Parts: sequence; structure tokens; C-alpha cells
Amino acid sequence: MDHNAIPEIALEWHRGGARAALATVIETWGSAPRQAGSQLAISGAGEIMGSVSGGCVEGAVVAEALEALADGKPRILTYGVSDENAFSVGLACGGTIRILVEPVGAALPEDLLARIVAARAAREALGYGVHLETWARRLIERETMPERFRADKSGLEADGEFIALFNPPLRLLIVGAVHIAQALIPMARLAGYDPVLIDPREAFASPARFPGTALRHDWPDEALAAEAPDARTAVVTLTHDSKLDDPAIITALEAEVFYLGCLGSTRTHAKRLERLRAEGLDEAQLARIHAPVGLAIGAKTPAEIAVSILAQITEVLRRG
Repeated sequence: MDHNAIPEIALEWHRGGARAALATVIETWGSAPRQAGSQLAISGAGEIMGSVSGGCVEGAVVAEALEALADGKPRILTYGVSDENAFSVGLACGGTIRILVEPVGAALPEDLLARIVAARAAREALGYGVHLETWARRLIERETMPERFRADKSGLEADGEFIALFNPPLRLLIVGAVHIAQALIPMARLAGYDPVLIDPREAFASPARFPGTALRHDWPDEALAAEAPDARTAVVTLTHDSKLDDPAIITALEAEVFYLGCLGSTRTHAKRLERLRAEGLDEAQLARIHAPVGLAIGAKTPAEIAVSILAQITEVLRRG
């Protein structure tokens, strides 16, 4: 069972007759292990999936959720966490956490939850808004709140509406089965990305060198197009071969990727820009390229370069 599929699990429990409630973090302390939007599904039998804290309030949330399933009413829970308890779950200090509990069907309409689940399956960004005073609910398209979706920031609006975002999973498409990719792929997985490695050279992009990694041996532009990169996708080119990198760069710049980074020195990148201009790309498109790739931290080894790349991807994702 996918431990990240909380809405899916709640819908399955509800439709299977077990009943379900969704608990969602709406506000929390700054050093919390679970940010706003984190969810816990609770069945009528007391089964749970997901998390709303490091373990310090889950038991109390389950008890409240079972009461919510009994009376059919949503509720907002507020817990003060002492310094001692906060430290025991990995925090530096205590604080306050607020959690919204909604029984599926009785409070959170089944059709809204089903729409969220369908959007997630289709890699479609969707938001769920619930006003914490009127309990009015709505679904929110990404185009209406592009900055909030880009930053993947669930939270409260000034008018008292809580916005829970259901963004597609992050993806990282890497062109070039080189040593840097061997270090970058496991790091990316730890950071929550689904990595795909693209390289037509099967001797390089082999299961032996990249175990457990999705491999594509098509030409890079064809492979990228087939992956349908979107606003939740980062692309990194690492081959140092213009015949492989350039077609991938052009395809990525024609898509909505949030990050495009290209390996190579400043001089190499200047020559790359000349080639891309000759292909008809304009200055606005070229300005989207991060090159030399990665943050300037003095990285030397493949692993250090991978750290700098992932750090820069994170910076662009979170800060724009």
C-alpha cells in the first residue's frame, strides 16, 4: 500500500463500508516534521495511514476522528506541544498544531474526494478549499493560484479559507548516464522526486549501473516528449555532448518545466547559447537555463556536484 496515497486510501475505506475521516494539518509550529497540508486517514475501525506530526498527537487525533465519524461533523483540533514532547519527536522546541478533521461523506463530499483522487492519478494539479467558519468547500484549479501551487504551499488564506494542495509528484528527468547521475538519482529519490534517466547509449544507461531506475534509451528529445514534462518536472542535461544535450534542452524549453540545468563551463555554455539561438530560441527561453548547473559551492566530485544540483533545483522550486 502506498503510504503517500492518503486521499486514495480514505476513499477506498469509505466506499468499502469501513467509513473514513481525513485529518489535515492546517497550521503548525515552524520546525514541525509535517507541514500544512499533511494528512492522516482514519477508518471507522481505527486503522490509520499517513501522519500529521512526529507521533505526539496521532492518538488524540484518531480518538477525535472516531467521534467525528459518529456525529458526522467536521472539527478543528488544537494541540499545544510542550518543549519536552517536541524534543521527543525530533523538534527543537514546542509550539501549536491545528488539525482539520473531516468525515468523508458526511462533511467532505465523496464526489469532491473522488475528483481529487482522479486528478492525482492523471498528474493534474488540484486544490481543495474549505472555509473554517462557513464550511463552504470548493475545488481549485492551478491557474487561479499559480504561485501557491508552484511553491506547493498549502495553508490559510486571509479570509479564513484553508487551501490543501494536491500537486502531482515531482519528477526529475536526467539526460546522460554519467557518474554525476549515479549520485544524483538516489539523492533525488530521498528529496521526493521520481527520477527517469535518459541516454540512448545502453552500455551507459544499464540496470547494472543504475539499479531500480527508470531508463529510457530513446533519443533525448523523443524521450523527453514521451515523458510529457510539466510544471512539476525538473530536467538536467549531463552528457557534455551537444548532439544529445541540445535536442533535450530545446524540448524542455518548449515545455512547462520548472527547472532546466545544463552541465558545462561558462565557456561551454556560451557556445551552447550560440547553437540554440541558431535553432530559433529567443532570449526569454535561454534565460530559463541554469548553467553552469548547480549552486556555486565549489563542488568537485560527482557526489558534490549532485548535491549542488539538487540544492539549486530545491531553491528554484521553493523560491522561484
